[in-house]
Amino acid sequence: MNKTRLEAFSDGVLAIILTIMVLEIKVPAGADFDTLQKVLPVFGSYILSFIYIGIYWTNHHHMLQSMNKVNGKILWANLHLLFWLSLVPVAKGWIGENHFAKVPMALYGFILLMAGTAYYILQNIIVKSQGENSLLKKAIGKDFKGNASPILYIIGIAFSFYNEWIAGGVYIFVALMWLVPDKRIERVIE
Repeated sequence: MNKTRLEAFSDGVLAIILTIMVLEIKVPAGADFDTLQKVLPVFGSYILSFIYIGIYWTNHHHMLQSMNKVNGKILWANLHLLFWLSLVPVAKGWIGENHFAKVPMALYGFILLMAGTAYYILQNIIVKSQGENSLLKKAIGKDFKGNASPILYIIGIAFSFYNEWIAGGVYIFVALMWLVPDKRIERVIE
């Protein structure tokens, strides 16, 4: 099977996720800075979530560049990833509306952990489908960021029950770690 349908479907789902997130932001009910200040937690959760979806989109795009064909395992692994990413708007809304409270921050971290796990599974299935000389396998290398992220998410989840701001700092740190698109695949493909 050709990979273009997988790419188009994934891009469409991610675009819908971003649209849902922005539509959940309510227009402030006033015209002063005090009114604007009340929606800052919602806007902050939107910014972080938008960055995370953008990170997944860019890295997903780079990962799919390394392959030529798709099989059923790849399709299901990709759906698994999209499932977890589709829950980001729910967690984003919960943390924003509740001013980054402990339990919503733990759920947000859990969803990020599961999305990262799903991405890892998809990446490994693609590598296995390509065989020993996989371009993706060459590009990934030791994958420091991929190995560090789940550990950091677990730390963030644990901290969310003690200090939600530290948990938020951990989630921001992971996002900053991934903010620059991974160029390893581009170097291997060229």
